[in-house]
Amino acid sequence: MSDIADYALFLDFDGTLVEIAPRPDAVTVDPGLVPTLERLRTRLGGALAIVTGRPVAVIDDFLAPARFDVAGLHGVERRVDGVVSGGRPEDHPALRAGVERLQAETARYEAVLIEDKGASVAVHWRLAAPADAEAAEAIVKAVAADLGSAYRLQLGKAVGEIVPADATKGHAIRALMEAAPYAGRRAMFLGDDRTDEIAFASVNEDGGISVRIGEGETVAARRLATPADVRALLSAWAEGGVIDPDALPSA
Repeated sequence: MSDIADYALFLDFDGTLVEIAPRPDAVTVDPGLVPTLERLRTRLGGALAIVTGRPVAVIDDFLAPARFDVAGLHGVERRVDGVVSGGRPEDHPALRAGVERLQAETARYEAVLIEDKGASVAVHWRLAAPADAEAAEAIVKAVAADLGSAYRLQLGKAVGEIVPADATKGHAIRALMEAAPYAGRRAMFLGDDRTDEIAFASVNEDGGISVRIGEGETVAARRLATPADVRALLSAWAEGGVIDPDALPSA
């Protein structure tokens, strides 16, 4: 058991703080989440950040009126201490053309959704019929391949996302850990998806604590079952002021 001020806490959003929704815009935020995060941030001396594939502005909408440090778009866009950097769509002309191609080639498939994030793009097929889902996955793989080595395709839960090749949650966490108030602390990252495995691995390498939410193979050291379990744990940490990683179930 350690004093909470020894840690820097990094939290994925979808599937970790909130339950996965059929559509990205249909997420429901538990009314107790924002007050818990605000109390926890105070306990941590500010060393709390949301690390997500979502844009910073979307996280702000969901967690209003609070404004947290956010590494958005898998680290392409960041806001630290109120200062936003990166994430400009105009810096990615090849990707913008790829987005147009994705929109055109998936238009015929019912319930396939293109989530244009400006400096990245996600294709969702959670609600699509199996054949349409298979076609959507093939299309996003083809577009990513044609974009070449400057971009990377990462597959998640019924989603394929194209991001700049140097953008990972692992890189984002390491960058945040280089500056106050994160520097000198032990990193802890909670995430739920295949896209979080790179961050789990880097956190492990750096002596931090990785926590997988939900089932599935993982390199994370610890595991929680559901976002509700995450919210309960964060609330306990905020109230008690201590973190006990050894109390978390092994992955």
